[in-house]
Amino acid sequence: MLAAILLLIPVPQIGNTAVKTVTPAVEISSNAAEASEALPAGPEAKVASDAEIAEMGSLTAIEPGAEPLSKAAMKPMIERPQPSKTERRMWYALSFVGSGAAAFDAWSTRRAISGNYAVEANPLLRPFAHSGAMYAATQVSPLVMDFLGKKMMVSNNKMVRKMWWLPQVAGSGVSIAAGVHNVGMVP
Repeated sequence: MLAAILLLIPVPQIGNTAVKTVTPAVEISSNAAEASEALPAGPEAKVASDAEIAEMGSLTAIEPGAEPLSKAAMKPMIERPQPSKTERRMWYALSFVGSGAAAFDAWSTRRAISGNYAVEANPLLRPFAHSGAMYAATQVSPLVMDFLGKKMMVSNNKMVRKMWWLPQVAGSGVSIAAGVHNVGMVP
């Protein structure tokens, strides 16, 4: 990290350092005729001029050598399995259940904390425990589980593809169990 900082920040030289003076290696002439003779010739043009094109007259159109490949003939590099319609419906249903369970957990936690019956045990959610931000903070976990379930659903590994629903069900189960525990604490 220090090396990167030193490279980015200019540091003045310290001590007795000699200043180099640069002298021009080529003598500069004030005469324009002498200067034009000293300059090298420029590169030749690679594109034909209009006069050369008019002389070639017979080559007016370029014909393609072969038919281009159709996109239907090409195979994608990575073939991902596509989820069925029922799997997509189940994924959506489980994502709604997970978000609802997290909201139930947030509501029951706020209710138990506001009545001084409990304290928030999760150190990541403790800063949000006394405000309405608790509802938004508890929605992070279901979103992560939904993303993980979706990635598992389209995985190339057959075993992982069969267990795509597990993260969503586990997250929902933990949230429901915590919510039931919190409701039981309040008389």
